[in-house]
Amino acid sequence: MTEHRISGWTWRHRMTPRSPEEQHRAATPLELLFDLCFVVAIAQVALRLEHALAEGHFAAGVPSFFMVFFAIWWAWMNFSWFASAFDTDDVPYRLSTLLVMTGVLVLAAGVPRAFDDGDYAIVFLGYLVMRVGLVAQQLRAAAAHPRGRATMLRYVAGESLCMVGWGVVIFALPDTLRTWGFLVLVLAELLVPPFADRAWRMPWHPHHIAERYGLLTIIVLGETILSATNAFRDALSTGINTELLFIAAGGLLIVFAMWWVYFSMDAGALLEATPAPFLWGYGHYVIFAAGAAVGAGLSVNIAQVEHYTVLSTAQAGSAVTIPVFCYLLVVWWLMVRPHGANAPYGWTMPLIGVLVLAASFTPHPVPVAGVLMALLIGVSIVAHSHRPVAV
Repeated sequence: MTEHRISGWTWRHRMTPRSPEEQHRAATPLELLFDLCFVVAIAQVALRLEHALAEGHFAAGVPSFFMVFFAIWWAWMNFSWFASAFDTDDVPYRLSTLLVMTGVLVLAAGVPRAFDDGDYAIVFLGYLVMRVGLVAQQLRAAAAHPRGRATMLRYVAGESLCMVGWGVVIFALPDTLRTWGFLVLVLAELLVPPFADRAWRMPWHPHHIAERYGLLTIIVLGETILSATNAFRDALSTGINTELLFIAAGGLLIVFAMWWVYFSMDAGALLEATPAPFLWGYGHYVIFAAGAAVGAGLSVNIAQVEHYTVLSTAQAGSAVTIPVFCYLLVVWWLMVRPHGANAPYGWTMPLIGVLVLAASFTPHPVPVAGVLMALLIGVSIVAHSHRPVAV
């Protein structure tokens, strides 16, 4: 197919796979804009979780958070791995990516109704728009690349069937069965990639994927930074509120340590060597969801100090300590444990996670958790200071 170029970039290009060994592969400006749309969706779901927790609606708010966050994360993950293998950066590719972004914003608009009324119609519509954009690209790749055609068609068939299933769960199943229907379809969605890749594995770029995951990790941690900033603002707005200052300081220590431990390891090299890349990718659902939930939990602790919620100190504290524990445990499992004896943290990370969880029952859960997380930074500094310096 003839390429037509406008101002130095491709108008239309045959969608053949990119090399997984491509040098200096990095996130594109389009991918950064793509992530920006997900910032909006993640902020919406974190805000609704905060409101649900502050009002004591744990039974309704937490499952809604996991369900909506799954839709956001899964759409991001599917498109990111496909883009790593087939990003042509031509006009059709850009337009389909913009369509996916539109779907993300539609989904974000439906988050309040999903949380408050259990109405997932707008979330479904946004998810449908995102899936149309991705399927269009998969069909294009199937037409252009005979070797990968079976894989792409398997993706299209599996994702389309799952989309029909989501329609049945949301619009036909009674509320009493919706949770079970959700779990069944989550399993079905997770099985599509390994099923499709049995025909031919998409040649995604390990270091590019690692960078994409790192960028989304920073995005979800931004929710905690925002909450810590709000705590500083409230603490200094009318005099000085020492308790809020401690919460703000603890929140900053927590988010700094969460960033520190995640980026202490070379995720690209680890992903390149792992025999189970899908498990590595799937495990990040917990990392991303926990990162967003910490920000919501920190806001709940601010509300508890300001008497805007009836939650006890331990209940409010657990809204931070539980997601931090989950974050540390999964980061350790995916990114530290595979290094074996050479791991920079060893068993320190899960141990600190357990201690953070126990901090819920102290008089000041967030500051105590912050100090414990600072210990992880200290462990990292000590571990790296004893490593030989490359000459």
